[in-house]
Amino acid sequence: MSSFAITHIGQIAINIKEVDRAVDFYQNKLGLPMLFRAGELAFFQSGQTRLMLSKPSKAEFDHPSSILYFFVSDLPSAHAEMKSRGVEFTDEPHLVAKLPDHDLWMCFFQDSEGNTLGLMSEVRPPAK
Repeated sequence: MSSFAITHIGQIAINIKEVDRAVDFYQNKLGLPMLFRAGELAFFQSGQTRLMLSKPSKAEFDHPSSILYFFVSDLPSAHAEMKSRGVEFTDEPHLVAKLPDHDLWMCFFQDSEGNTLGLMSEVRPPAK
């Protein structure tokens, strides 16, 4: 048997149209730390995952990205802070599922490049 194992997502590429506009959004509106910029590429850190903002390298890659869900511990506060920074949400925080040990809450918005992104939060009941 192979010792090969995937442990986590290392990097996600997000298609963009304008580098400066996208950098401003991810850095100043979402508050993600920028790692570095290399020409038309910009890299940000989100937990253990690195985000690479880049223009599509081929026509077949020119499409909106998959939906990324950014985990936050306090969804109402994150939603309010991001709205104050100019992020336009497509909905309000809402309950998605009641699970045995937590409630799953989400809301959605678009980045400066038209990609749909989400915020998610796992709300656990108070300890008894």
